[in-house]
Amino acid sequence: MCLAIPGKVIEIFQDRGLRMGRADFGGTVRKVCLEHLSDAGLGDYVLVHVGFALTVICEREAQKTLAFLKDLVLPDELEGELVSDGDVLP
Repeated sequence: MCLAIPGKVIEIFQDRGLRMGRADFGGTVRKVCLEHLSDAGLGDYVLVHVGFALTVICEREAQKTLAFLKDLVLPDELEGELVSDGDVLP
């Protein structure tokens, strides 16, 4: 089983002959491999697993998935109550 996270492609470039990009995952930006998705363009949402973009998805599905993951990780009733290094998490 694998977990792929949706990210918005914000940059596309070549790196050592590979089609690469940067994707925004709800505020966190990471480098991703776009080599197998020639149809992925700027502003598209892609599902990424271990740094590899697997498929292009619509914005609506990407937003639904990101919202679900946020709720899964930090439910509303726990927001502001978890502590990390002495600081309350937002």
